[in-house]
Amino acid sequence: MSPTVTPYVKDGVELDQIAVTGVRVNGRHGVLESERETGQVFLADVVAHVSTRGAAARDDLTKTVNYSQIADSAAEILAGDPSQLLETVAEHIAKAVLDMDGVHCVDVVVHKPQAPLHVEFKDVQVRIRRDLRTGGLWADKRIGSSAGMSDDPLAPGSAGTSHDDFDTRPDQPVPALLALGGNVGNVEQTLERAVHDLHRVTGIEVRTTSPLVSTPPAGGPPQDHYLNAVVRIHTALAPRELLGACQGIEMVYGRERAEANGPRTIDIDVIAYGDVVGRSADLELPHPRAHLRNFVLAPWMAIEPDAVLPGPAGGRVTDLAGRVGAEGLEVVANPWPARGAADARGAAGA
Repeated sequence: MSPTVTPYVKDGVELDQIAVTGVRVNGRHGVLESERETGQVFLADVVAHVSTRGAAARDDLTKTVNYSQIADSAAEILAGDPSQLLETVAEHIAKAVLDMDGVHCVDVVVHKPQAPLHVEFKDVQVRIRRDLRTGGLWADKRIGSSAGMSDDPLAPGSAGTSHDDFDTRPDQPVPALLALGGNVGNVEQTLERAVHDLHRVTGIEVRTTSPLVSTPPAGGPPQDHYLNAVVRIHTALAPRELLGACQGIEMVYGRERAEANGPRTIDIDVIAYGDVVGRSADLELPHPRAHLRNFVLAPWMAIEPDAVLPGPAGGRVTDLAGRVGAEGLEVVANPWPARGAADARGAAGA
């Protein structure tokens, strides 16, 4: 019988599950000497919480978690060096699975149906759930705007996670602006779905989306043009919570950070959060390069021509867009329509 596992939600998005159940191996775990000498049957059920969308879209095994690897890891630990406690065996299996790329949470059940009890029984089980937030050993798996890059603020030896005004929630929802872009896969569909997912996050209300614009890549290796848009939201989240929600949705749609300025399925940047101006190791508001990016300014101007980018490099968006120019930028021939909150809310509930 498959284990019943509650969903795992990361930054407002429910992840998919890959389950391998009934892995059966002879092992020598237990407190009693006789258990270690003769051994007995152990079983394991493992459920890995992942995003399968990127793999499904491309039918690409390298973009998902190989369930054979999950089974092999569980079997190796069940048959491996003996532990006294089932809790220890379950912990070792969880660590091995969490160490696989793309796994953000794992549920493990270890069964000991031949345990030396003095009454008739069917099974003994230990159930645990572990995720990347519960173990510093897996901090390199964190999803972040610079995770794994040379400027990763949470890399080993860095200053660590900030705790500052960016963690403070507003008394009332505040307007914020997000910029979305991508150039891998069906980008238009990905961006539209990401907007719907944003609206589903508790504390985020999508108010307006801009038309899509096409622009050449800004640096990096040779790659396709990007599709870009901006989204006006109102949010009750703290700035850092909003950043985490955006990064969680990036993860769902297969965002990879193999190289700086490389191609990507999706990128979601926090451009502005009310009138907040500030900087920490992991977040700067407003976005430090927003005033230089025509793929941010042009779609923003299309929906809010009188908007103002805060900060010392800011100003009226129309004026900033005029200074940067529109070289290489074009509105997509059949852009997605501007959407109000009601449209996004209806799509999210579909």
